[in-house]
Amino acid sequence: MTKIRFTKMHGAGNDYIYVDTMQYPIANPSEVAVKWSDRHKGIGSDGLVLIGKSPVSEADFSMRIFNADGSEAMMCGNASRCIGKYLYEKGMTTKTRIQLLTLSGVKTLNLLVTDGKVQSVTVDMGKPVLADERFFVTTRGLHEGTFVSMGNPHYVIFTPDVDMVETMGRTLEKHPAFPQHCNIEFAQVTDDGNIRTRVWERGSGITQACGTGACATAVAAVLTDRASRKSNIVMDGGTLHIEWRESDDHVYMTGPASFVFDGEIE
Repeated sequence: MTKIRFTKMHGAGNDYIYVDTMQYPIANPSEVAVKWSDRHKGIGSDGLVLIGKSPVSEADFSMRIFNADGSEAMMCGNASRCIGKYLYEKGMTTKTRIQLLTLSGVKTLNLLVTDGKVQSVTVDMGKPVLADERFFVTTRGLHEGTFVSMGNPHYVIFTPDVDMVETMGRTLEKHPAFPQHCNIEFAQVTDDGNIRTRVWERGSGITQACGTGACATAVAAVLTDRASRKSNIVMDGGTLHIEWRESDDHVYMTGPASFVFDGEIE
């Protein structure tokens, strides 16, 4: 049996297994994601992230991400930040500005480095998309919310009870309004001006944080006149700082990335 080295990392509690496929190719990532993500019989994670060589000159590296159920996601903000830390601290690049190819296009990672360690990463998440028939077809039968695509689809519901995620997340993820299923956020603007958010990620269930979900929540808060273009999104695993800039209409996400452990598995 071939042994594969991996690294477990998390961004605000959103944990994934990272593999450098330039050294350890994985032929069946969907199956591996399901097996390894199991928190009782595997490594335990929200999914599997593959770091690879970019096939296009516009990017330095590539990323593929598979959820715990084996489905492939188009983009993950928390995983992108972790990849920036991984690449820099493992000596795979000396750049503090990295171009990362995802299924949602090339994303720019800006690393804040102190004494050789990445303290935080800001990701240019691009422009939000407010209507996309691939992902969202109707509001009929839905709780009132705001659809925002950040490369993958999100539906943000503002409510005093963000714990509704536990009873409504699974049902809404697979609602007929969402042909490819959807990430669901329940959010509330708190007295201190922050936005408390809980998330149900399609293919993974409740997670500690979601980078694209934090971005979608921030955009939805602006669109519904609940917040300014800069906001702190407080998720179960930590806080992400989001700015939706008027100058270029891009959403910028800043947050931490952390190593958990390295390991080897057959």
